[in-house]
Amino acid sequence: MTTTSTLGRATDDGAREPAAWWRHAVIYQIYPRSFADGNGDGTGDLAGARARLPYLERLGVDAVWFTPWYLSPLADGGYDVADYRAIDPRFGTLEEAEAFIREALARGIRTIVDVVPNHVSEQHPWFRAALAAGPGSPERDRFWFHPGKGEHGEEMPTQWVSDFQGSTWTRTTDPDGTPGEWYLHLFSPAQPDLNWDHPDVRREHEEILRFWFDRGAAGIRIDSAALLFKDPALPEVPQRPGPGDHPHVDRDELHDVYRAWRAIADSYDDPRVLVGEVWLPDVERFTRFLRPDEMHTAFNFDFMARPWEPAALRESITMTLAAHRPVGATPTWVLSNHDVTRPVTRYGRADSSFAFTRKRFGTPTDLALGTRRARAAALLVAALPGAMYVYQGDELGLPEVEDLPPELIEDPMHFRSGGVDPGRDGCRVPLPWTRTGSSHGFGPDGGTDPWLPQPAAWTDYAVDAQEADAGSMLHLYREVLRLRRHLPELADAGLTWIGTEGDDVVAFHRGERFACVVNLGTQPAPLPDGEVLLASGPLTDGRAAPSDTAVWLRLERPRPPARPSSHEERR
Repeated sequence: MTTTSTLGRATDDGAREPAAWWRHAVIYQIYPRSFADGNGDGTGDLAGARARLPYLERLGVDAVWFTPWYLSPLADGGYDVADYRAIDPRFGTLEEAEAFIREALARGIRTIVDVVPNHVSEQHPWFRAALAAGPGSPERDRFWFHPGKGEHGEEMPTQWVSDFQGSTWTRTTDPDGTPGEWYLHLFSPAQPDLNWDHPDVRREHEEILRFWFDRGAAGIRIDSAALLFKDPALPEVPQRPGPGDHPHVDRDELHDVYRAWRAIADSYDDPRVLVGEVWLPDVERFTRFLRPDEMHTAFNFDFMARPWEPAALRESITMTLAAHRPVGATPTWVLSNHDVTRPVTRYGRADSSFAFTRKRFGTPTDLALGTRRARAAALLVAALPGAMYVYQGDELGLPEVEDLPPELIEDPMHFRSGGVDPGRDGCRVPLPWTRTGSSHGFGPDGGTDPWLPQPAAWTDYAVDAQEADAGSMLHLYREVLRLRRHLPELADAGLTWIGTEGDDVVAFHRGERFACVVNLGTQPAPLPDGEVLLASGPLTDGRAAPSDTAVWLRLERPRPPARPSSHEERR
């Protein structure tokens, strides 16, 4: 039977056609340095990624998002771009990137590339020219160079705090060796901020979009999308800034940029997609980025950061759907990414929420508990309306690597915290593909050691080990994504809650016959009458979900009429 939906039309076999593919897509994030090493030099690359395309196809993803693969000193994992039109030689060549895009699309997998508009690398030709040109030069107008305060300019222009902790200004040295102007960097000194009031900056980024769209990229992910503009008066940050009043976050001028980008994306016969990284606590301000002429989607960090508690998760889901409804945008559901503690580790902690400021060495975790919860979370997010992101290795249930030798840590967040923050490298350890081999199949056997060491326990998490285990996390993810693609109920945009807000169970209907039940309590939760389609773990007596277990069911009878908490979409 053929059914239709605003999320794309279902074919006779239940699979969705590609119209507005991003509305219900499963997007797999590749951190190229750690995904697969094709040439054996210890660093992941495009050759390795191309060789693993059959794995991604079998997993059942609709698209991949590559974190930056451009020429870069890798001072911040590639988010310090020196040249957007060149692939870093450690990852391969432009021709290999084009081949990946082409070969992936032949398997039904689109490619999203990362763009980092807030800043560039200190090695970018523009910044090097600005340093050489000196104060007052046109070259410096593309950045935020500014004289210091104090009698001799020895004080920073502002006391703004970096996203990586510490100060946001670094002083230059003039050619004669005397201290010069300061330049702004909201992240590390290796990442000077661009001046988005300068026409060269706007024009260059529009050309970068066209460069990659012309090469087949299906969309872009926009890093730090709310940070581009700064108040030219450089005021200090108010204690409680009002909407649009922060001197360097969520400035109203941003929206003209993204309207221009949307026009470029829409100009292609197969329109490209804009995905924003927008960290904003104000829901109304967040959804402004998702108006019909701006971004298509933005990451839902609120859900990702919530603890494994029923009230918190239900509140986040309700708030997310309500926030997206007025602008008709598609919500996204994310459990982790290359910056965040992996779910298996995070969900096993006494405090299972996430915040960068709370990351510390030695925080205990129960990996068995975390694994049960991560399995249940996979079913939960896959059943929600909208797009789903999977960070590489989460489908293997990889834990955070929390015992990296300090001398091997590279993340600037660690160093700028004075060594207190363990940084983000623990979720970036190269993947294990095989139980054996010098790098567990990450690279050719006998090649250079991976750029970060893999734990001995990686043997148990390897892809080939999990393929031989029907109860593995990998098998669960493959079945989740297979059912998500083919169940007609999950093409419907509506969601109707089951139960009340005080329950220990998060449960809802999708369509008339599908139900998702997630038990976050300590006692088994009875299931509705119906066929169990999938469960994240063994059931109690076949008809109850134990603690930290999620179940998908096809109900025996259609659910009774109810007022749904619907999510209407129209883009």
